[in-house]
Amino acid sequence: MTNAMTIRTSPPHSLWRCLSITGSLLALLCTSVAAHAEECKATTHDYPTAAIADYVLGCMAANGNSFESLHQCSCSIDYIRERMSFEDYEKIQTIMQVQQNRGQRGLFYRDSNWAKERVDALLGIQAESTLRCF
Repeated sequence: MTNAMTIRTSPPHSLWRCLSITGSLLALLCTSVAAHAEECKATTHDYPTAAIADYVLGCMAANGNSFESLHQCSCSIDYIRERMSFEDYEKIQTIMQVQQNRGQRGLFYRDSNWAKERVDALLGIQAESTLRCF
């Protein structure tokens, strides 16, 4: 019973010291995690999950919807992510969609050199990913 009384009557500053040490350790841990996260962001591009899933599902449909194609297509989008920002990928995907229009707007995107260069850049990366992943 004396132990219980000793714990209850311990000075409040020891509790604050314990909380202060715990807080310092948490801050140090969070700083370390944040620094590592920044390091990771510098080496890979962040693509939204929906864009990754859309690519993998389309790739799988073109390659037989098998378990093996799931891994191959996941490898392919990872390869693309390492070499192209999502902003550039999204722009090129938009160009490719507009090129399919039969009207004047589609003609402009089909015939312009700047659009062809961007599409060719993505197609080149996709070809490299096919060699590495399939």
